Amino acid sequence: MGMLDKLKGLMKGHEEQVDRGIDKGGDYVDERTQDKYRSQVDTAQEKLREQLGEQGPDQDQPPR
Repeated sequence: MGMLDKLKGLMKGHEEQVDRGIDKGGDYVDERTQDKYRSQVDTAQEKLREQLGEQGPDQDQPPR
């Protein structure tokens, strides 16, 4: 069992918290870089959600 599989197992049942954590982490980076890398951060958040097999509540919305 790989590390990603272990993470997925730990997240099971906590999808909302994981989604908020991804958003919060992205917001932190945006704040620290003064939105200079906003599009890259948004892409990273999308890729992370894909890797974790989660569709967050704001996936259908266009990037900020």
